[in-house]
Amino acid sequence: MAEAKMYYENDADLNLLENRTIAVLGYGSQGHAHALNLKDSGLNVIVAQRPGGNNYNKAIEDGWKPVSVAEAVKQADWVNILLPDEVQGKVWQEDIKPNIKKGAVLSFAHGFNIRFKQIIPTSDLDVIMIAPKGPGHLVRRQYEENKGVPCLIAVEQNANGKAKDLALAYAKAIGGTIGGVLETTFAEETETDLFGEQVVLCGGLVELINSGFETLVEAGYQPEIAYFECLHEVKLIVDLIFEGGFSKMNCSISDTAEYGEYVSGKRIITEDTRKEMKKILDDIRSGKFANGWLKENKDSRPFFNKERKEVSKRTIEKVGARLRSKMLWIKK
Repeated sequence: MAEAKMYYENDADLNLLENRTIAVLGYGSQGHAHALNLKDSGLNVIVAQRPGGNNYNKAIEDGWKPVSVAEAVKQADWVNILLPDEVQGKVWQEDIKPNIKKGAVLSFAHGFNIRFKQIIPTSDLDVIMIAPKGPGHLVRRQYEENKGVPCLIAVEQNANGKAKDLALAYAKAIGGTIGGVLETTFAEETETDLFGEQVVLCGGLVELINSGFETLVEAGYQPEIAYFECLHEVKLIVDLIFEGGFSKMNCSISDTAEYGEYVSGKRIITEDTRKEMKKILDDIRSGKFANGWLKENKDSRPFFNKERKEVSKRTIEKVGARLRSKMLWIKK
């Protein structure tokens, strides 16, 4: 398999963004980081955030004068939608599409609404994605430390002939070209992102941790001991894998633990598990998951709210809250 090309500082030209007004729609996790980094890179930025709520107050505290989405779009040459996936389609129809300038740039940090056709841009727009591979607070902190979170870029429409160059320039303005930039497509980013969240990072990991914890508690072991073994130490292991892959992790744990990995890992992640992973990927690709999530929101989230409440009631959550309250170093 050919190695993917990485783009860095010298591959991007920040001058392409001069004399452009960039509207950042939404001042949440990604929105606040993008807006502040763009401003500190010398660019002209408008923030759109509806009044009320923590994000609006945060924007005021950070020195912005937030305006409505419609007003921001009217003023902008570049519109970056950093709103929650489930509201973007409605905002596009009501506030963006009627007001966006002909020939403007429309950008995203996630491909969900383009991939699943909740937003169908007009043909005159450059449609691109700049997706930092990290949460907004990290994007901001790394920028302030003259570092950068790696980014993905993608081009869906190249109406004006320089869409990729513009995406690289934007990535540079938020610090991404320091960390390195990879090119992808809207479909690839969306499908792999949803798969990773559901199968490994959120769905898979949460259920694995909780199932391990409950197995030990049901067998009569102390919940506090089960918490340390099945949840607390996860970060230690993941940090080692993050720093140097599975090899570094295996060099850092005991030979007993490494042997246990080899003899037991495949008993947990079986061929049946892999078959279920493929079914989940099929649901993502076909749009079944996206349609379900959009319908869930139209119905006021009955399943989502029920499951969130159930998770908060789990024994591991109560034990963890009690133990973490005594770990003063976490607060630091």
